[in-house]
Amino acid sequence: MVYQYVVTLKNQSHRYIDILGLILSLFSVVCFSLELFTSRNVSLALVGSLAVLGFVIWNLILAAKKRKVYYSRSLLIAALVWMKMPYFQWLAFVFIILALLEYQVKYSVEIGFSDNEIVINSLFKKRYHWKHFSNIVLKDGLLTLDFTNNRILQREVEDDEDDDADEDEFNDYCRKQLANAMIS
Repeated sequence: MVYQYVVTLKNQSHRYIDILGLILSLFSVVCFSLELFTSRNVSLALVGSLAVLGFVIWNLILAAKKRKVYYSRSLLIAALVWMKMPYFQWLAFVFIILALLEYQVKYSVEIGFSDNEIVINSLFKKRYHWKHFSNIVLKDGLLTLDFTNNRILQREVEDDEDDDADEDEFNDYCRKQLANAMIS
């Protein structure tokens, strides 16, 4: 599908996901360290603690440099160790699911506008025909999708070097498509 316009929305949830990843990683390090003192299987807990702690430190360094941070590696290593722990082994599945979903959750949502439909590319793609909207406006970095069922989606768009001419051009395109949808 060829889209006339693709608008990328700001992802506001990445900070919360990073905090959750940090908390779960540190929780695992504490539990693995406690297991070091109470168990005979010291090697697994030691390797798990050091590996997860190493990824946590690496991520904190990247965060200080304002770079993207992913806790999925530390969560996957923690999941492997949780499988061999004498307690809370079910946490391994939670950690694996969270690690696999991290990339998708941090991915910025894109909305593609074509002559036939509008596609919101999120975890599950949502397709809408132009007739489902009463108005679509991009103004001052804010995209507003006004559905005919009185639902409104309003989100900030990523900061690009788009000038007002691009906003005007996009709004004209949407007005024409909405007018065509009302006729047919």
